[in-house]
Amino acid sequence: MAKISPVAAKYIIHSAIQIEGVVDRPDVIGAIFGQTEGLLGNDLELRELQRSGKIGRIEVNMNTNQGKTAGEIIIPSSLDKTETVIVAAALEIIQRIGPCNAKIEVNKVEDVRISKRQFVVERAKSLLKDLTQNTLPDSQELADEVAQSVRMMEVSEYGREKLASGPMINESEEIIIVEGRADVLNLLKHGFKNAVAMNGTSIPETIKDLARQKTTVVFVDGDRGGNLIIRELLAVTDIDFVCKAPDGKEVEELTKKEIHKALRGRITAEQSKLDLGVRDDGTLKEEPVLRSSLRPLVKPMVKKFELSNNDSGRKLLNGQPKLLRSEKPPLTSIISDPEKATFKQTMEDLFGTRGACIFDPGLNVLGKVPLSELGTTIKSLSGGVYALVLDGHIDLELVKLAEKVGVQHIVGTNSLVKGPQKVNILTDEQLMV
Repeated sequence: MAKISPVAAKYIIHSAIQIEGVVDRPDVIGAIFGQTEGLLGNDLELRELQRSGKIGRIEVNMNTNQGKTAGEIIIPSSLDKTETVIVAAALEIIQRIGPCNAKIEVNKVEDVRISKRQFVVERAKSLLKDLTQNTLPDSQELADEVAQSVRMMEVSEYGREKLASGPMINESEEIIIVEGRADVLNLLKHGFKNAVAMNGTSIPETIKDLARQKTTVVFVDGDRGGNLIIRELLAVTDIDFVCKAPDGKEVEELTKKEIHKALRGRITAEQSKLDLGVRDDGTLKEEPVLRSSLRPLVKPMVKKFELSNNDSGRKLLNGQPKLLRSEKPPLTSIISDPEKATFKQTMEDLFGTRGACIFDPGLNVLGKVPLSELGTTIKSLSGGVYALVLDGHIDLELVKLAEKVGVQHIVGTNSLVKGPQKVNILTDEQLMV
């Protein structure tokens, strides 16, 4: 007798059985074959279908509880869907099994191919993903990989210091001086083959020789370290032009558009000296002004304000505005030597990090955060902040926020705020004095 398993079947009939009594599995199978015999004609006779392999082994699972039997009947079928549902419906005509009343109800006819089809789809997705990522790289990725290997080959060593450079240093009348090898690689990637790296903050003799022979453009990162390199180059070499990456960015991470924009906006060395406020030897032209030196200028201003006898709060007297005593402009506090030493050391630790350090009145560090998160952090602290030390510019927005939360000192690389403020503003150059 030929048999089929549920694995080889196309459909599976699931039905539930309720029996008012206790019967055995052979009783149920016998009732199925006996009570459906001759019901559906010779072509759909269950015995013949099972003998030919179109109906598989009938599975009966039952449990007996308190004199009643319940369970399920599972019949695999390789007939077509119409014949299968006819056989399934025929099961429900069985009303008696052995000496007991019974009820059979078909719950569902399962199409086995649906689950197999779903498995095939999911597996095909997985295989396609693996094929796309690992086996078939994109044509652009291939081109980029080949071009990158060529650019790496184009990086050469120049001079006795073996500086990283592009292949056109000797042939080009104009060269670009950058900070490191990664900057040279990025410029090569975007078609600039006349770049040479300094490989550090000290100026190699090869760079000095090139500056005397060729037109030189200094291209540095947009941070404080870039300014220091420009000052040193201005002091020891004869450079012609200066350009910087956008604030907070490095030359090695610039796109082609950003590189072209920065080079188009280059300025002369003389203009750079004026912007940085340095002499030909790289030193500052003016000594930094301490906050304490502003106090004599502030005191005489207070004498011009008189208390009004009116309740209006603000009047004019001899062309000068009158303020209530509570409205006197506050004087900036003087920083102590221990505070100055702490802030100076913190500025050195923060150099190049684009971060900020927050102090409490006991000069304990409340936290270190990136400059982009400084404003949010100060607002969340809601007080208890004594000083801010940051590797970046001090702007008016930061000063106003610091005033609201009671900050006493702000120390930064430089200040964009003019005139006296409620907050004591210092730069790292003032800490050096």
